[in-house]
Amino acid sequence: MNTAVINFTTEPKLKLEAQRVAKKIGIPLSLALNNYLKHLVQTKTVIFSESQEIPNAYLKGVFKKAEENYKKGNASPVFKNVEDSIKWLNDPSAKYQNGDRV
Repeated sequence: MNTAVINFTTEPKLKLEAQRVAKKIGIPLSLALNNYLKHLVQTKTVIFSESQEIPNAYLKGVFKKAEENYKKGNASPVFKNVEDSIKWLNDPSAKYQNGDRV
């Protein structure tokens, strides 16, 4: 079998944890990485989990403000298609869920 070497950087802690997991399930880390690369090629997708994302202070503030607005009823209605949402946005008499004007 021909092989190629791929060098990339990662956090040392992540590498150690990945090696521990691979060892625990009885495979070399290279097999796990090769399996991931095959999946990437076959599906042409990369999955990012939101649980890995840590929002910064600005984004936390945006989330908080959005939640406050939602609780006040300052939210658009739910739309079943894009056309209806655009129509609502362009309607000067459109109202939020709480009845306030846009």
